[in-house]
Amino acid sequence: MKRFVQAGLVAALAVAGLAHAATELVIATVNNGHMIEMQKLTPFFEKAYPDIKLKWVVLEEGTLRQRVTTDIATKGGQFDVMTIGLYEAPIWSKKGWLQPIATDAAYDVDDLLPAIRAGLSNEGKLYAAPFYGESSMLMYRKDLADKAGFKMPAQPTWTQVKDLAAKMHDPKAGVYGMCLRGKPGWGDNMAFLTTLVNTYGGQWFDMGWKPQIDTKPWKDAISFYVDLMKNYGPPGASANSFNENLALFNEGKCGMWVDATIAASFISDPKQSKVADKVAFAQAPVAVTPKGANWLWTWNLAIPSSSTKAAAAQTFVKWATSKDYIQLVAKEQGWAMVPTGTRKSTYANPEFQKVAKFAEEEKKAIDSANLTDSTLPKSPYVGVQYAAIPEFQAIGVAVGQQMSAALSGKVTVDQALKTSQTAAEREMKKAGYYK
Repeated sequence: MKRFVQAGLVAALAVAGLAHAATELVIATVNNGHMIEMQKLTPFFEKAYPDIKLKWVVLEEGTLRQRVTTDIATKGGQFDVMTIGLYEAPIWSKKGWLQPIATDAAYDVDDLLPAIRAGLSNEGKLYAAPFYGESSMLMYRKDLADKAGFKMPAQPTWTQVKDLAAKMHDPKAGVYGMCLRGKPGWGDNMAFLTTLVNTYGGQWFDMGWKPQIDTKPWKDAISFYVDLMKNYGPPGASANSFNENLALFNEGKCGMWVDATIAASFISDPKQSKVADKVAFAQAPVAVTPKGANWLWTWNLAIPSSSTKAAAAQTFVKWATSKDYIQLVAKEQGWAMVPTGTRKSTYANPEFQKVAKFAEEEKKAIDSANLTDSTLPKSPYVGVQYAAIPEFQAIGVAVGQQMSAALSGKVTVDQALKTSQTAAEREMKKAGYYK
């Protein structure tokens, strides 16, 4: 009898061990502030769902993209939950690489901001749950603008911004007039530069899918950018992306910064920013047209079709992107730190409105971005700061390297555009878009 009891105990322990192993979720995510906060809140999830353990793989943005793209395309099954962008969601859902998110009444899918919900849906089903959403906008030191005698318009022109950068620029005092992305990558420098090109009247491809990089709007936009940063940017700007510029701004070293709206909560937080009480916000600057001047992006949690732990993955994804999660962050970190840009209820919350002086500008920017109409000439692609086609990643990376080289003075703007045009044409012809 004792032997049977022991055997039963061993079997029960083995089953328990298997059950435990089966519910370890491997989550790939990006090393941005909100994602790091989500990781810190793991104990709250594991307490609520003791049969699920979370294992985090936190990566720099470019590395994350490479790893998750390779894993999902090869059905590697390395990750149970992936952090993916607005670019990947429609492409991957159409390929059948993602499992639909099983939303219920408590999740309240109708509470998601319309532009973001639409971008993550395919044939009426949500294929990725938005963790936070963003557009881009101008963030600036109001004290320095006041000192220069400048009153910021609701949506300034790039010419006005350049004039103000010249007045704010004081390298001896450790202040640079303008901080902008320079680090190469389709989601790094090219996210910003595409919006600049858009507002100068440019586009990635014409209606016949022919690349339009070696054109006047691109030359005007990139020449302006290189000149602006050479004269009024920080040293080594060609290596800076979001996190580097955020650190500079928080140290009081940027007069102005055009980047993701999500930065607003960090730069206005006195715990993180030395200039929290001096910042103000405006819409992204415009040149020839307001079209496509500010981007639209979301970081989302998605479940690859290859995951064998779908039920546990669905539980986690819904938890991390729910109204309750936002309340949890507010309780633990304060309303100024909640992930924004996803839910109407967040912006309607009086507690959030009280602390988030950026909320109105952020929501205005997100609502104004249009994924299907972001360029002055008609374009065949969906996306503001990217083109939602599989070939865009390679093209964006190649062009990003050329633009970074132009910024650092290794090549001229003309050379960078010509090389980029040739690379883009080669890629699009190879993929059969045109002959």
